[in-house]
Amino acid sequence: MFAKRNYIDRRNQLKKDVKSGLILILGNKDVAFNYPANTFTFRQDSNFLYFFGLNHADLAGVIDIDNNKDYIFGNDVDMDDIIWMGNQPTIKEQAAEVGVEHTSPLLSMFELITDTIKAGRKIHFTSPYRGENQMQLADLLGIKYTNVKNYISIELTKAIIKQRSIKSLEEVAEIEKAIATAYEMHTTAMKMAKPGIYEREIAGKMEGIALSAGGPVSFPVILSINGQTLHNHYHGNKLAEGRMMVADAGCETEMNYCSDITRTVPVGGKFNQRQKEVYEIVLKANMQAIDAIKPGIPYREIHLLSAKVIAEGLKEIGLMKGNIDEAVSKGAHAMFYPHGLGHMLGLDVHDMEGMGENYVGYDDEIKRSSIFGTAFLRMGKRLQQGHVLTVEPGIYFIPALIDQWKAESKFTEYINYDKVDAYKDFGGIRIEDDVLISNDGHRVLGKAIPKTVTEIETIMN
Repeated sequence: MFAKRNYIDRRNQLKKDVKSGLILILGNKDVAFNYPANTFTFRQDSNFLYFFGLNHADLAGVIDIDNNKDYIFGNDVDMDDIIWMGNQPTIKEQAAEVGVEHTSPLLSMFELITDTIKAGRKIHFTSPYRGENQMQLADLLGIKYTNVKNYISIELTKAIIKQRSIKSLEEVAEIEKAIATAYEMHTTAMKMAKPGIYEREIAGKMEGIALSAGGPVSFPVILSINGQTLHNHYHGNKLAEGRMMVADAGCETEMNYCSDITRTVPVGGKFNQRQKEVYEIVLKANMQAIDAIKPGIPYREIHLLSAKVIAEGLKEIGLMKGNIDEAVSKGAHAMFYPHGLGHMLGLDVHDMEGMGENYVGYDDEIKRSSIFGTAFLRMGKRLQQGHVLTVEPGIYFIPALIDQWKAESKFTEYINYDKVDAYKDFGGIRIEDDVLISNDGHRVLGKAIPKTVTEIETIMN
């Protein structure tokens, strides 16, 4: 937990930005795995963590702007709880640690919400992403649960995103802790990537490193020799010579800040010529995109720069042709690069996207593209000092997509389908780093994780 002053200042800033009404921020509940007493690992709501800091289930935070009061609602443990959990600090004691004076049992929150509604005051809340919280909001507000999302506060959503988007020095330090653990996860994976090893052995080791460092993985480990499937969570394949292994994984710190790193390596530790050619294109896109990052530039421009680097590289090895600027503007490159360059990173691995991806990554100036590939760019708006985001270009050979576009004679002026057909067995390559926008440029966060051909071959052998 950060110092008490951090949470007080954050709530006070929220009061200034939202101006009036009552802000309701629900914490998360325990969720049953297969029977009520066997629950999934608890993960607190990130907005609750950011403004109230307490990391256990069945809490709710209220900020009464008009009366300048902050509340935490929750129930103290009874003897049955103590038998299973041990003694716990009271809600009042926990609230004091984050500068909240007013506490009450959970049920009393209904009375406060009812009185607020009767007084005609606005109740602000963000879009719920869990069914339990959607049901609780419906009960509190006296509406159907299917109608809850019709009442979300865009004003509050934008105010939270504005505040959480700019990372403090303390937050950046936490993210770098998560990257330090990711370094161990990924370098271990590189050393294990030998013929005959099953993907699950490596994925399990990576997750174990995250857990041993004090936090879970920040999302289910993506690790596969079938890297052409962008989010491949199947880990049953046996590694074989001639294949590439994509490992996209990160972890959370004990304070729930995240890392998100991707590395792609040749099984057995040595790139063949074809692998090296494609890998160097992705690496160039990664590094040139990072070099171009600075405050004030729209991230969509950085994405399109990475797309142009990839298209130019594919033209050099004979897979694309024609005018590359035209090809990228029309989206021909997206057969090989069908996703965006990156996303915000912080308390969530896709930071704040639970409140709405377009609110996080776009604004009144920059709207989401409708062109295939670029449409999947999660972060397009102008960069600001304090943003932390991922830079993760890739090249993928997706047989079904290749076959579909070829059958449709799509972009034949830009794609050399006869040569592309020979790459259907290739898989995919992605390289990802986490980057902070500084006052005059950028900083790649954390200890450098091997990513050049020489660095990877050295550590693998």
